[in-house]
Parts: sequence; C-alpha cells; structure tokens
Amino acid sequence: MMARTLFEKVWDAHVVAAETADTPAILYVDLHLVHEVTSPQAFDELRARGLPLRRPDLVLATLDHSTPTLPAHADGSRPYANAEAQAQVAQLESNCREFGVELHGWDSADRGIVHVIGPELGATRPGMTIVCGDSHTSTHGAFGALAFGIGTTEVGHVMATQCLLQRKPKTMAIHVDGALPPGVGAKDLILHIIGTIGVDGGTGYVLEYRGAAIEALSMDERMTVCNMSIEAGARAGMIAPDETTFAWLKGRPRAPQGADWDAAVAQWRTLRSDDGARYDREVRIDAAAVKPTVTYGTHPGMAIAMDTPVPAAANAQERRALDYMRSEAGKPMQGTPVDVVFVGSCTNSRLSDLREAARVLHGRRVADGVRMLVVPGSEAVRRDAEAEGLHHVFAAAGAEWRVPGCSMCIAMNGDLAQPGQLVVSTSNRNFEGRQGKGARTVLASPATAAASAIAGRIADPREYLVEVAA
Repeated sequence: MMARTLFEKVWDAHVVAAETADTPAILYVDLHLVHEVTSPQAFDELRARGLPLRRPDLVLATLDHSTPTLPAHADGSRPYANAEAQAQVAQLESNCREFGVELHGWDSADRGIVHVIGPELGATRPGMTIVCGDSHTSTHGAFGALAFGIGTTEVGHVMATQCLLQRKPKTMAIHVDGALPPGVGAKDLILHIIGTIGVDGGTGYVLEYRGAAIEALSMDERMTVCNMSIEAGARAGMIAPDETTFAWLKGRPRAPQGADWDAAVAQWRTLRSDDGARYDREVRIDAAAVKPTVTYGTHPGMAIAMDTPVPAAANAQERRALDYMRSEAGKPMQGTPVDVVFVGSCTNSRLSDLREAARVLHGRRVADGVRMLVVPGSEAVRRDAEAEGLHHVFAAAGAEWRVPGCSMCIAMNGDLAQPGQLVVSTSNRNFEGRQGKGARTVLASPATAAASAIAGRIADPREYLVEVAA
C-alpha cells in the first residue's frame, strides 16, 4: 500500500462513496456539534420534509454564541442583549427536546463554547470526522481528527443522513522546526504561520502541522494552532495524535474505558503520517524566529512581529485596511494605544490561556481607561480557574471576570467595543466591525493581551514575564 498522510488515512476510513469527476465523495460524519446560531433552519428543514434526525446519539449541542456572559439576575432571568438572542437560545432548547439531542444548556455543569467542551468531554477523539456549523471546527484537528465547518444547508444534510458531500482537499505539511523562544506561544506561532503563507495560502488544502515545535505543544496549544487553520483559507488543520494526546483524553467522560481504551490507543497510534508520504505542498517554519506577533490590518494574514514596522500597502484593499485600523506604515504596532482587552474565545479561553494572562497580571493593574474582559471557555474552565484563584488575580487587576460564552469574539451577545476603539483580542478574526461597529481588532496571545492591558498600549509580554521570573 502507498504511504499515506494522516489526512488521507482519516478520509479513506470515512468514504461511503468515492469521488468522481462529476460528483463529490460522500463522507460519513462521526460527530456533529451544534449551537444556537446555525442550527434553527436545519431543524426546520427536517420538519418540512418529515424527516427524523438520523443519529441523535452522534449530535452534541451547547449554548455559546448568543449567551450573555454576565450572571443571571436575582430572579433567575438572563441578561440577553436582545430578544433575538434570547429567541435563538430558546429555539435550540426546544429543538433539542423535540429531536432528542443532548444539550449542554444553562443547567449543565459542562456548558461552554462548542469547540472547548467537545474535547473536554472526550467527544473529540483521534481519527474521527467532526463537523459543526462554525468556521473554527478545525480546532478538533489538534487530536488527529478531520474537523471542519459547514454551512446551515449542510447542517441539515448531516442531520438527515449523517453524511456529507465533499471534494477531497489537497494536503499541505507545515513543518515547524526547532523550539519556540521563551515568552512566545502557540498564538504567536499560528499568527506567524498565517502571516507567512497568507490568508488564502491554505485554500483547497488540509494542513498538517508537524515538527519538533508542534510535538512540544500542550493539547491546549495545539487546539489554538488548529483553530486558526481556516484563517489561512484551509479546509482543516490536523496534528498527529501522540502520548500527549492520549494522556489528555484518558478518563474523560466520552473517552473509551478499560480494554476499549487500550484498543483505541493502539488504533490511534497508526494515524501518524507514514514515512515517505507525499504532500501536495510543504512549508518550513523556523520556530526560533517567531516573536510575539499581532495583526495590523483587517484579516489574520496581516500579521507581523509587534516590533516589526507595518509594511506599506501594496494595493487598495491593504490601504483600506491600514486606514480602518489607523495603522501607520513603517511604524511597529508595539506602543499603539489600547482601549479594550479581551481574553477568551474558542482560540484562547482554556485554563492554560487564563494562567498565561494571570501570570502577567499578577500584582499589577489594568491601565486607567482600559477595559478588560476575561471570559472562560466553559463551566469546567471557570471552576478550575476559580479553584486556582485566577479570578481573584483578574479582579484585583481591574479586569471583569465573566461566565462562559463566545462573548466579544463575535459580539452577538452584547459584549462589544464602541466605534473607533482598539481591542487587543485573543480571538481569531479581526475583520472590520467583528467586535462592534467601527471597532478595530488586533489579534494577540493571552500574554500579549494582558501586557497590553497593563501598559495601556500594545506591549511585549516578555518584559513582564522577565519581572515575574526575577
């Protein structure tokens, strides 16, 4: 048999009908993740056609996008941003009851952002195919799963058939050689990668992240990297499962147990790309060259080391981006005044992310005039963070500690910035108006976000981490 890549092994194991020149392949789906924003029309389509939900047992739902991150009122009511947000939540609750879907709603101890709770519960596992009506489903590729976002119409297709029509993507290996320098993390790395290959550099490909620097990452860090694969235009991002993966998954509620666990791990070990496997494209990244990295424009491909001068606009689109962001060509982003700092999202809201921010904030204060929100990715993250006292660190620094949700990443729930304000955000998209009409977004790591909150300007976290170490 020909040597195969990780992607090819997972793809081949799930093909129901092979692709032809005229028709896409039919791909079986192992796990369908659902939230309140992209699912209502799909449930309506099932009703309209008189169709059942084919595999309720393979669907996992949560409330995250439209949910307020402020606590409930004294009477138990929730401070929704508007009636539409409240209606979306109520509709998913109703749909899940009607179709027998497991929902992690307000009364669940496991509620949280869909791409945080799937792995936490052990529902995400190596070798699976996973879909969700959400762009950042690629997060789950950190476990060696083939995971990607789908549109609302496709959500309906999966609900009705547990399959999906797909053209087979090409493969791209991104080799990250060496080791990341101290004070530089996974968010810096993925922004550096996207800045290197471009916002459309991965279009038509599934990315496989490889090399010593990738193998050294924790699972939380691997999820951060895979999460942003879509921001390079890729269909998905994957990392081969290894001992780090297995240790992280062992004992989680939906993970196999006992002899089933041993059998699963034996199978998962076979997923690594074979020696001699061919990729359609290969890219090499020197981990040692990565610095604290931020965006300067209006898409994630406009990313540079914060101490590097902003490049001159090469076309009208880039000129518009610089004008919108008020970024000045020839001047670094470091030192740019900051109005709001957001730590959260499916990219950077896990316990290690909060620890990273707290390490910088400990014993310090958020600068006057800066608002900082810290939003855990799940109830489990919130419990663990509070057990460690991280919420006290944030509160003492002057930051707002919230309940779980997508929050300011997409600003659907009332957590947003005002026109013209500059937000340093640990989220994944910096499009115009993404975090509020007229708001300007700079993507960054949790450490950079925390350092910037303290300084009141975009700041290098290494300056603060050195002080902590001392």
